[in-house]
Amino acid sequence: MTSGRTMTAVAAAAATWATALAAIVSAVPASAQDQLVDPNTVRPSLDPGRTANGLAQTPPLGWNSWNKFGCNITEKTVRDVADAMVSNGMKDAGYRYVVIDDCWHGTRDDRGVIREDRTKFPSGLKALGDYIHARGLKFGIYSDAGRKTCGGRPGSQGHEYQDALTYAGWGVDYLKYDWCSTGVRNAEEAYALMADALRATGRPILLSICEWGNNRPWEWAAKIGNMWRTTGDIRDAWAGRVTYSIGIMDIVDRNEPLYPYAGPGHWNDPDMLEVGNGGLTDDEARAHFSLWAMMAAPLIAGNDLAKMTPATSAILLNREVIAVDQDRLGLQGRRVRDDGDQEVWSRQLADGSRAVLLLNRGAAPASIRVAWPEIGYLATARAEVRDLWAHRSLGRKQGGFAATVPSHGAVMVTIRH
Repeated sequence: MTSGRTMTAVAAAAATWATALAAIVSAVPASAQDQLVDPNTVRPSLDPGRTANGLAQTPPLGWNSWNKFGCNITEKTVRDVADAMVSNGMKDAGYRYVVIDDCWHGTRDDRGVIREDRTKFPSGLKALGDYIHARGLKFGIYSDAGRKTCGGRPGSQGHEYQDALTYAGWGVDYLKYDWCSTGVRNAEEAYALMADALRATGRPILLSICEWGNNRPWEWAAKIGNMWRTTGDIRDAWAGRVTYSIGIMDIVDRNEPLYPYAGPGHWNDPDMLEVGNGGLTDDEARAHFSLWAMMAAPLIAGNDLAKMTPATSAILLNREVIAVDQDRLGLQGRRVRDDGDQEVWSRQLADGSRAVLLLNRGAAPASIRVAWPEIGYLATARAEVRDLWAHRSLGRKQGGFAATVPSHGAVMVTIRH
């Protein structure tokens, strides 16, 4: 039985929290307060009975500023990217999120409210969000669970509810939440706290967990966030590590075994795309994009969308590959055979067909064959094969399918019987 003294203490704590949150709400611009919930309904602790937020039923598609621009991000760059997404067909292909990564921050005011850097964003982030929304796109932003972001700007630790309300007032739809300067914080607690803060605003905001897989988020994050990084930062290279950044093949090897944890609303995130940033050949870039689609990964472009080559555009706008990524069944594909430099991947799709990837990591072209039993079909079956990069049917095949795959390249097909 709970004592009266305990109940009194709980009531006092709840009243203190409600008063504190009401003060935070008062610091939000009046124009944004109609988007906020009653602060008395907010709880400051992790609810063990929490449910998912219902967002990201398929992997998010969009663009993020970091891989190309780093801290050299400006309002003009973001507006140009938003315009390009509309004019170059990316919006029509399903890309929606325009995400500003680190270094947008100014300082906190005397009430602790975070402000944007008005030198870089002279119109303010509320106006920039309105610009993005006016083009039928969604607005994303970045913060960190520590005292400082990875770029040394103010983090959200100790300001979670305050920052969430500010973001809601700016019209934010997506938060990438990083893991620098966190000290001894518990990752699950830190991300759950921000998830609760976002939910308390009353605005649907997708939460992208970016703690690099250090705390095995795939085991606990499905009801906290919508996607979680599984590795360190991606590097614009086929393979190999430089400091904390790793190449595409290294990321693939870490992300692939986690396939049981992915599904609608909660995705393994092998980091943003490097297509179009200059470090990959066209074959490598097609393989990179194909593998991300096979792994049901978020497809977050990281190049300058306003200055794409035709080859880059053809990769990012391949709707047949995007359709595999966006398949509503939400099963992450996986390796079904590993012969060293040559691999066979399979992903079951909602209509019963399979997406199949033949991957060649080697230095020379190689012939790779998939046998139907490897992907769950009878050996005697006759199945229709369609090449998703050539955009043509290869006819009906019995027993299996083979193709010559270029060095550091992939052949991606769908197979229906």
